[in-house]
Amino acid sequence: MKSQQRWTAEQIPDQAKRVFVVTGANSGLGLATTRALASRGAHVILAVRDEAKGRRAVAEITAEQPGAHLEVRPLDLADLDSVRAFADGVRSDHERLDVLINNAGVMAPPRTLSAQGHELQFAANHLGHFALTGLLLDLLTDGTDPRVVTVSSTNHRQGRFFYDDISGEHKYSPMAFYNQSKLANAVFGWELHRRLTAAGSPVRSVLAHPGYVSTNLQTSLATGMVNMVFGRILIPLAQPPHQGAWPQLYAATSPDAEGGQFIGPGGMGELRGSPKPVQLSATAVEAETGRRLWELSEQLTAVRFAFPAAA
Repeated sequence: MKSQQRWTAEQIPDQAKRVFVVTGANSGLGLATTRALASRGAHVILAVRDEAKGRRAVAEITAEQPGAHLEVRPLDLADLDSVRAFADGVRSDHERLDVLINNAGVMAPPRTLSAQGHELQFAANHLGHFALTGLLLDLLTDGTDPRVVTVSSTNHRQGRFFYDDISGEHKYSPMAFYNQSKLANAVFGWELHRRLTAAGSPVRSVLAHPGYVSTNLQTSLATGMVNMVFGRILIPLAQPPHQGAWPQLYAATSPDAEGGQFIGPGGMGELRGSPKPVQLSATAVEAETGRRLWELSEQLTAVRFAFPAAA
């Protein structure tokens, strides 16, 4: 990444004729990301669980930016049938994609199971994005400067995998399983980078985290102390969503963003500030961890990635 004093969304290059998918695009970081991309001429597919909220987000953006190129499609990342239906719909209407931003997430809910019986945070934050990326990879391969941006968190550094109790049936802690899902995002993003590079693919896998942002992530499902600490006590320290989106926007659009980089805020504690490459945990880049999570994810999603043959 070239030396620069301060990168903001104002520095996003022209994105005309480029097609993006943004998960969780109707609120928070996803909405801020969609708004910024639309302002640069991108065609953005808003992948949202609630279509009515997605349509309201489109109306909000188009009121500010008449002529913005936006479309809403339903996607419940915690339901693998919904993921497949979304991918099929995109494939039927688009010959290529340029960027997939795996942004959506849930944080620290009471123990809940997905449609396929997986713990909700692991299902929505990781398995759904793993499956979606695999199902859209060929469309991305045909894109212009194609990228997959996977949004993790500094919490991945505290995460560990509960391989013997991946669904939390025997012992569940909302934050421990959130940290597991964010570690899974980090491991997936890095392992995807490794496999794309080995295959000679043009697709870049870049990781990002937003720092500490005031969104509904901490309050929509989170309970108890998580809601109190992150949703109330620390809110005065949080940055607004449009700034929190800078790292993933940089990862998605900057010519300087490189595959395998983890882009986060450059300020103290990585809480806020202009985006820059930051450090992944040792676990996130460990080859055996990447292999094990990849194989588990294939098993749980029944999705296999079709990488191009290496040159």
